[in-house]
Amino acid sequence: MISAEYCRLMARYNTWQNNSLVMAADGLTDVARWKDRGAFFQSMAATLNHLYWADALILQRLEGNERPEDTITHSLTSPSDWSEFKTLRSKRNEEIQEWADLLAETDLNGMILWFPGDGSTRIEKPKALCAAELFNHQTHHRGQIHAMLTAVGAKPEPTNLSMLL
Repeated sequence: MISAEYCRLMARYNTWQNNSLVMAADGLTDVARWKDRGAFFQSMAATLNHLYWADALILQRLEGNERPEDTITHSLTSPSDWSEFKTLRSKRNEEIQEWADLLAETDLNGMILWFPGDGSTRIEKPKALCAAELFNHQTHHRGQIHAMLTAVGAKPEPTNLSMLL
């Protein structure tokens, strides 16, 4: 399905694109970043926070934690301070890159088991699918943020993967 090299490429793409969005949003006020713009999570800031926390949950699942919601609380409102968000996002990008850099092909074999936050039915999915979902999920929501940024006149970098290479 996917390879360790694909994960390394997508981790680099993830960092590049997250940095692009952060730099473009840097020129906005907090009010502009938190303004409801009709996206699924309403604002740029809430969508960025969703990605930050969802990345942590998926990484924990990939590392074998069956109950990541026990230690990671998903929040659309935290962090609320832009400087803190930028620092935390940068660290999360590094975590993803480190995970990908240490990945062996065999690490993508097998299944991942986890329980959703409500503790209900156990979920079991192929590891490779969950790794692909980490990057696909990011791309989906970053597209929403990119659209919100361009609508207010900010200029994030192109999103084409071929521009990274």
